[in-house]
Amino acid sequence: MIADDEDRDPDEDDLDDEDLDREGPELEEDEEDEGEDGREEEILESVTIEITGLSLYTHHGVSAAEREVGQRLVFDLRLDVGETDATVTDEIEDTVDYGEVCQLVALVAQQRQHKTLERLCSTIADRLLADYDLEGVWVKAAKPEPPIPLSVDEVSVEVWREAEQ
Repeated sequence: MIADDEDRDPDEDDLDDEDLDREGPELEEDEEDEGEDGREEEILESVTIEITGLSLYTHHGVSAAEREVGQRLVFDLRLDVGETDATVTDEIEDTVDYGEVCQLVALVAQQRQHKTLERLCSTIADRLLADYDLEGVWVKAAKPEPPIPLSVDEVSVEVWREAEQ
């Protein structure tokens, strides 16, 4: 139960901003925090780039008709970049250019035919890991109009790969 102001003990101290400032030393923005053993702990950050809804016309599928006529596939990608200087430098050269990534995915997806989305996603993931300095990559390929006699929104396959250390 929450007490009303009039039910509160007047001797109870509420912490205001000034009290919080007195609780401990204030860190400067560029200072690093010290761990329990007294050594400085470096603040680590990890960057992830996501691309959603990359729509490409391709010729993948189990049936000959899918491979001959073709169909639209929609790709979602998550690139685990890890630490990157771009968070400080604001330079595209210090990160992964997602425009280039989209062009590479289009090239790989349209370069040759695969029967399964599993193989296509694996091929794309392997190529991204080979061409970019990534810690990991997640690739999803969806068929919005799969060639099946039932009504479904889409059929999709996801592949996750981590870079070899």
